[in-house]
Amino acid sequence: MNRSRRRLLGLAAAGIALPAMPLVARAQTYPSRPVRIVVGFAAGGTSDIGARLIGQWLQEHLGQPFVIENRPGAATNIATEMVVRAPADGYTLLMVGPSSTINATLYDNLSFVFVRDTAPVASMFRQPQMLLTNPSLPAKTIPELIAYTKANPGKITMASAGTGSSGHLAGEMFKMMAGVNMLHVPYRGAGPALTDLLGGQVLTAVTGIAGSIEQVRSGKLRALAVTTATRVEALPEVPTMGEFLPGFEAADLLGVCAPRNTPPEIVDRLNREINAALADPRIKARFADLGGTPLPLPPAEYGKLLAEETEKWGRVIRAANIKPE
Repeated sequence: MNRSRRRLLGLAAAGIALPAMPLVARAQTYPSRPVRIVVGFAAGGTSDIGARLIGQWLQEHLGQPFVIENRPGAATNIATEMVVRAPADGYTLLMVGPSSTINATLYDNLSFVFVRDTAPVASMFRQPQMLLTNPSLPAKTIPELIAYTKANPGKITMASAGTGSSGHLAGEMFKMMAGVNMLHVPYRGAGPALTDLLGGQVLTAVTGIAGSIEQVRSGKLRALAVTTATRVEALPEVPTMGEFLPGFEAADLLGVCAPRNTPPEIVDRLNREINAALADPRIKARFADLGGTPLPLPPAEYGKLLAEETEKWGRVIRAANIKPE
């Protein structure tokens, strides 16, 4: 090979390498200033706690503040719109919960399309819900509840944290798969729903495990089933809904997204760090306190899961003709 040809090939190789160099440098220097994690709920809830746990880890390991910004309202749509309109530079992140995949169908006139306008960064954990009853209800198992409800159509009340909440949709899916007619009673939050369930004003409810596990353990409420595909370590005696209704699965999924077109090298770095956090015993223990289990996934798999959840809840919303309040 002559000298001029070697020089030409060398220049070509350098030209191929050059575009990759800024990408590597950008990932290595990220973050160079504070990052905000936007939460669509007020402080104190599961999404807020999850954001603060991960934010603290990222701050300790990436050397910049990760600031939690609570933007409640419009069933998390305010927070989502704020993030999708932010610069796609990795400095504005969204804490994603079940509302994100539900709202895509529940609301007709959103100014964004969630799965199109966000970049999946990392899945964090999966939190089951439970179908609970007041102990005064004679049904003590899912088959007994189905039989009792069919004998009393439209008379058995099922509470939820609100119309369009994940508990409401899980309850509607139960009604459809079991072929029963129950009266949905929406509340403004899980707390009021549980209060009335304890008092017997409503007979059943579908709600997250974290807020109700102590009432179940004390016998004040009866858990007939968890909604995840596998039983929950904290309540191993409680069966899954799928043991009676094959294919039933519903869970509250928590994760992180960024604006669409966020550089993939920044997404990948955040994904690696969050997955490392999920392997930490302290983080795992804290998630266990919330009734959840870590669910580390690469960005592409997390994006696929979000799309599947959006499609699943869309079918339930359309079949049950659910409209936002």
